[in-house]
Amino acid sequence: MAIRKKTLNKIENDQSADSIAKPFLKWAGGKKQLLQEFDRFFPPELKSGQIDRYFEPFVGGGAVFFYIAQKYNLKSACLLDINKELILTYDVVKRDAENLVELLREDAEEYLSLSEDGRKEYYYKVRYDYNKMGRNFDYKDYSADWIPRAAQMIFLNKTCFNGLFRVNKKGEFNVPFGRYKNPKILDEANLRAASKLLKHTQIKLGDFNEITDAVTKKSFVYFDPPYRPISKTSNFTSYSASDFNDDAQIRLAKLYKKLSRKGTKLMLSNSDPKNNGNDDDFFERHYGDPNIHVYRVPAHRMISCNGAKRGKINELVIINYKIEGL
Repeated sequence: MAIRKKTLNKIENDQSADSIAKPFLKWAGGKKQLLQEFDRFFPPELKSGQIDRYFEPFVGGGAVFFYIAQKYNLKSACLLDINKELILTYDVVKRDAENLVELLREDAEEYLSLSEDGRKEYYYKVRYDYNKMGRNFDYKDYSADWIPRAAQMIFLNKTCFNGLFRVNKKGEFNVPFGRYKNPKILDEANLRAASKLLKHTQIKLGDFNEITDAVTKKSFVYFDPPYRPISKTSNFTSYSASDFNDDAQIRLAKLYKKLSRKGTKLMLSNSDPKNNGNDDDFFERHYGDPNIHVYRVPAHRMISCNGAKRGKINELVIINYKIEGL
């Protein structure tokens, strides 16, 4: 896995407010609210400049990547995900931000000029076209067709209910219309800033195991998989046509231990089964190792069908190195 060696934390030597890149997609489980808390858990070697490679195999909205890449000195980064629509969109932002901006500008101007009924009709027309196009779409070879598809992805993400990305077993996007008064469909400055940062970042469609041969002792890997459900109503694992079930969680734990023995610095987030007051020790069992440490951090439930149920819960942070003071 060849990765170009260039420093990521400089965006054309321009650190104005408009040049600070941040996630351009809403994403279930996004880590924006936890960045300051997470900073305490990052390996000391990252902060001292001894780590030069960053990997994020479940990139999602990318909040942790954007934070680290602009705060710490990295020579390279690699972002992976099994979600082909997500990776396509990242690749378009990286390669063709200007053309993407123009398409989103057209969508935004037309959509925002409509009544609520008109917006609803517009949304479902885009969703229908998006799903129809996806049936025979070429996700392997980059082409001009990727740009309108990325624009549709961003449009749907900004205007759908709760900013979810969810698909059915056929792989069709099935999130309903969201009633937002003034959704920010186009964030022009941020797309340009993100594009600059991604220019020297490898973006790859693939399973998390694909990083195995690429990581070294000078690498830092942050795993943010679809969270293990803590209740029957909290299952938000359908970000691709296949679910991330307990077998997948166990497979990830095995990779974590393998890379830990290799000397790679690792950090993983997941749900805390003990939020429900039970004795579920799933993560303690599968990450049990003297060199692996499990911490609980407070977070907010950001996505729930019932707004009254959105509140503080604990999440797990699992690291394989020691942090002084923790």
